Amino acid sequence: MRSNLIHFDWAMKRLLRDKSNYVVLEGFLSTLLQEDIHICRFLESESNQSDASNKFNRADILVEDTKGELMIIEIQNNRELDYFHRMLYGVSKTISEYIGLGDAYSEVRKVYSINIVYFDLGQGKDYVYHGKTLFRGLHDPNDELKLSVRQRELFVGKDAGDVFPEYYVLRVNDFDTVARTPLDEWVKFLKTGEIDRTATAKGLPEARERLRVDALPEHEKRAYYRDMEALRYQKSVIETGRIEGRAEGRAEGREEGREEGKAEGRAEGFVEGEKRKQQEIAGKMKSSGIALETIIQITGLSREEIEQL
Repeated sequence: MRSNLIHFDWAMKRLLRDKSNYVVLEGFLSTLLQEDIHICRFLESESNQSDASNKFNRADILVEDTKGELMIIEIQNNRELDYFHRMLYGVSKTISEYIGLGDAYSEVRKVYSINIVYFDLGQGKDYVYHGKTLFRGLHDPNDELKLSVRQRELFVGKDAGDVFPEYYVLRVNDFDTVARTPLDEWVKFLKTGEIDRTATAKGLPEARERLRVDALPEHEKRAYYRDMEALRYQKSVIETGRIEGRAEGRAEGREEGREEGKAEGRAEGFVEGEKRKQQEIAGKMKSSGIALETIIQITGLSREEIEQL
């Protein structure tokens, strides 16, 4: 049964930029960051442009909260081995773009990078990860570098690492779909496109009403179905390539294994034949009364092997 709720990826690019729908995205951010987030405005970025390639690309939205902090939200559907590097690049680019030329470094804004990925990113047992910078003592790991009193007055936070970007990774496919917390309710929606009637996480009741496919104008509805079908097709092509690659790899591996087995058999036969020759030579030398140390030196056999002859 097709879900009647719009995929979050598509909603971020089309609907959640509307001020009347800020409540949905604010609910997601507030639930994830565990503090009330209020969006002042969206900042423009390359990936906010609506073009035909969006259905194959990321959804990257910058929002600015009431404290002036920046948040990058990115959804990635397809596997990327260097995705962690992409996260780093995105944050670095954001910081450099949104500080004016000649401004003091103190004008650098705190950035949160929130990554919703639909593939196995890294290795781990959890489905939501948080990363931040920590400065720990080299000689005392329990000693964490703090901001000075004056710095705390000027900047948000108390630790030196609070100035640096923070990262969130939601590995949606690893969620088991049993929602136990408000964040779980959001992750379930991100994974399944469905919201339980009992879900009460901030922003989800509004999402249930405002992200309905049947509420879209007819031309937007057709565009939505086209984009979702293109996304499914792309995933199918990638998965087919992966399956065929594994099958080809197994076939090549079997063939190489057979060839290697033949080669190993020949090599093992040669080694065994050479050893028998050395044993025959050692036996004759032993019968002739030649010193044991001399036999070892000439044949390369061990003392125990020669004594057993």
